[in-house]
Amino acid sequence: MKTIQNVVLVNEHDVALGKMEKLEAHIRGELHRAFSIFIFNSDGELLLQKRADEKYHSGGLWTNTCCGHPSPGEVITSAASKRLNEEMGMLCDLKFGFKFLYKENVGNHLTEHEVDHVFFGISNELPEINEHEVSAYRYVSLEELKDEMNDVPDTFTEWFKIIYEKAFDFFSVTEKYLTKSTA
Repeated sequence: MKTIQNVVLVNEHDVALGKMEKLEAHIRGELHRAFSIFIFNSDGELLLQKRADEKYHSGGLWTNTCCGHPSPGEVITSAASKRLNEEMGMLCDLKFGFKFLYKENVGNHLTEHEVDHVFFGISNELPEINEHEVSAYRYVSLEELKDEMNDVPDTFTEWFKIIYEKAFDFFSVTEKYLTKSTA
């Protein structure tokens, strides 16, 4: 039996207003809280995951290291760490980077309408993927990613394209820090 997951409904200021079942929130396009995680290795490469084909939306597309939704009453940093371990089999110290609001159609008559909290981490640990969630992973330099995002944008999730546009400068600073700190 599949567990029902509730998401935290919020207003545009990220103030909690209630809860709703996750799939229903995506069907109705209700604004809710989410998180996205970006793990870099010490070479400054970003760890991407390919979503499992059987995911109810965006299956088979490349995206950030991990993403998800905190449950009502759950601390978002704890939820992000737990989900990173569930999807990628990794433990990593996560640092909050920024948050933003977006609304995007993701296919199958579903809408992602989220206040997305973006976290970053550094780890050289190799993932042990949960194949129900993730079909593949790879590390990519930011330069390679930029080229790929321009050449084949349809191979990436909609939210990743939005975060990428908002955070490329943030990623570049992170990459420079990583390469300096390991030199």
